[in-house]
Amino acid sequence: MPILVTTDILEFQTFKNGDDCIYKFTPFNDEIREAVEEKGSSLKPEELNTAVVAAREDGFEKEVIGNSQWYAIRIHASMLDKLKYIAIYQVAPVSAITHYAEIASIEKWGDTNKYILKFKEAAKAIGPISLDKEMGKKGLAPQAPRYTSLDKLLKAKKLSQVF
Repeated sequence: MPILVTTDILEFQTFKNGDDCIYKFTPFNDEIREAVEEKGSSLKPEELNTAVVAAREDGFEKEVIGNSQWYAIRIHASMLDKLKYIAIYQVAPVSAITHYAEIASIEKWGDTNKYILKFKEAAKAIGPISLDKEMGKKGLAPQAPRYTSLDKLLKAKKLSQVF
């Protein structure tokens, strides 16, 4: 019986200036820890199955609505087999998650460390799940992919309830 081996990649960079060195890396499974350790989060790592991505109006119309896909997404290797859904957060002036879709496939995007997610069918309208308006809720708008569960997404009324 063949054994399936998955590889996690840890990106590590060294910057040198004369004899001085600075090292930059993303801690192993940092995205998963961030999603489950967020203040007030009740998520468990095994529940993470949905990537929330940010989209501008033109990209949203062309790729999500027109092509049933989204691309150029950085996804940590440890999340590739967990993702089953994608949710689209439309940036200002919409400032809300408005659609989600079941993922049919995740493929490398060109010669990069990014991916293209192709949908099983057209994205479905949801919510909208709007950005919280209260003070102290700044920083919730996704700038990079963030992870949650589909169940939590479908129950949310505002963005702070998604993560």
